[in-house]
Parts: sequence; structure tokens; C-alpha cells
Amino acid sequence: MVTMTNLEEKFAEAMKTIARRADLKTYVEQTPAIYQLLQRAAAKYVTGEKRQDGLEAGRQLADKGYAISLEYIGENTTDVQACEAAVLELSLLIHALAERGIPARVSFDLSHIGLSLDSDLAFKNLTALAALARQAGIELFVSMEESAKTDAILTIYKRAAAAYENIGITLQAQLNRTALDLTSLQPIPGRVRIVKGAYQEPEQLAMPRSSALNEKYVQLVEQAIHLGHRVSIATHDESIVDEIIKRGWIHEPGAEFELLYGIRPDLSSQLKKAGYPVRIYVTYGHEWYLYLCHRIAEYPPNLFQAIVDITGAGKADPMLDYE
Repeated sequence: MVTMTNLEEKFAEAMKTIARRADLKTYVEQTPAIYQLLQRAAAKYVTGEKRQDGLEAGRQLADKGYAISLEYIGENTTDVQACEAAVLELSLLIHALAERGIPARVSFDLSHIGLSLDSDLAFKNLTALAALARQAGIELFVSMEESAKTDAILTIYKRAAAAYENIGITLQAQLNRTALDLTSLQPIPGRVRIVKGAYQEPEQLAMPRSSALNEKYVQLVEQAIHLGHRVSIATHDESIVDEIIKRGWIHEPGAEFELLYGIRPDLSSQLKKAGYPVRIYVTYGHEWYLYLCHRIAEYPPNLFQAIVDITGAGKADPMLDYE
């Protein structure tokens, strides 16, 4: 018998597979009618395709009392010129944030700036951005990708963070290896962001969404705090949020809640009103297809919202939901 839970799990797996189908992504991008429809759904989670879109959303949220992370979306870039273009865009973003005085950090995938081509290229670009960001007083954050890239990402991060303390790293609670990875980061001064993980991984490498994963997530937060890390608790799961508050960990130095733009703005507003530090993860860029698929896969009922947005019957501005 197929239960609703089973069906949602299968749907989530299907969405993660769709996200990785390069042929589907190309078809969407080359079919204007479909592109425009799905772009309406993506607007719930992505501020727009231009830097100005992300900056304006960041400014509005900062004015409302939120801290900000800004990401120029993109990953798995396999062309050197495209990597250079991404580095240039991130550099311009850093300059713009510094000029406007927006309290934000800049996040990105290493595969957007060279990892898919060469580890040394990714390291060179990361350290160049870190030097620029340090001069501007801005923190960089390396996102985590599929488990096949984890070793390479951590190796590059550790090399770069040894010279630049303004770089943080993301770890995925769903991976079986994460507790050991966290221990290996003890000498590194950078901030740690803990997420559940959005990628489809082999059963032998990762845990499925479950109460057991929630327990592991909380354990990782505790471990990170005991290791002396500043921690970004990146989740929309209220059971985890409540447990973190109950244990008092949100009051630890540098601890904060981090939520994705467009996801649970009611929870963000509630936490901010209660006096807890809240950061909103804001995205912009052309590469929104994968991001949209992951947001739907993480919480299948988001598909309902996507359909509402596609038809034009929903709110056009997610910002209106933030208080």
C-alpha cells in the first residue's frame, strides 16, 4: 500500500533526478513559454536574474532587521570563461555590498568558480575572492554540493581558510561522514553552516529525511558549538528550531538561524520578533532551474505553491511576507 509519506518521498527523489537532467534544463531554457512559466514559480525563492535584484531584496530585508547571505546561483561550470565570468560577478557583488553598506555575506559553490575543471583553479579563485572580501569586511561562504565533491571541497576550503579567516563552510547533516568532517575542522576558525542536505545520495552514504536525521542535525549543532565554532543553524524545521532554543544554543557566541528566502517567512518573522539572530539566504541569477527543483523536492507541498505562482494567482512579491 502506497502511503502519502511514501508518495512524497518518491516525489522528492523524482524532483532531485529531474534537477540533474541536463537535457530537461536545456529544453526549459530554450523554450520561452515554459521558461517564463517556471520562472514565475522560481520567483518565490529567487529574487531575479540580475545583481540588482539580489541587492534590492537584501537591502529591504536588512532594513527589516535581518542579516543577509547573498548567492549568485550557479554550479557545475565546465567552461573556463564561464568560471571567470562567475568570479567577476561575485567580485562586483562584493564591491556593491561594501559600497551600499548592506550587512551581508556572499555564498557560492566551488563548482561555479572552477572545481569542475581543476581544483587549483577553484583554490585560486576562492582565495582571490577571499582577499577582496576581507578588504571589504565581508565574509564568504562555501556551499556544499554532492557527496562525490565533498573531499575536494573540504580540501580546498581548509587550504584557503588557513590564510583567510573570513571564509565559512557548509556541512550536510544527511551524510554519514559529517560528524568526522566536523571534527576535522576544529583547527579552522571559519563559521560552520549546518544544513540537512538537498542532494540525492546513495543509501549507503546518507540518511533519508526522518526524525533520526533531525536528531543527528541537533547533535551536529551541539558538536560544532563544543568545538568552538560559530554556527549557522540553517533549517526551516520547527522541531529542530524549538530544540535549539530549548537547549539555549542560539545564545552561544556567533550562533544564528538561517532560512532561505521565500521559505517560511512567518517563522523568520516569529524568530526575529522573539529577539533571536536571523539571517535570510537570498539568491539571484540565471541558473534558477536546479534551485527551484530542490526547493520543491525538500518540501513536496511547495509544488502546490509553484502551480499557484505559475497561474499568476499568488503573491508577486515574497518580501511582503517578511515582518
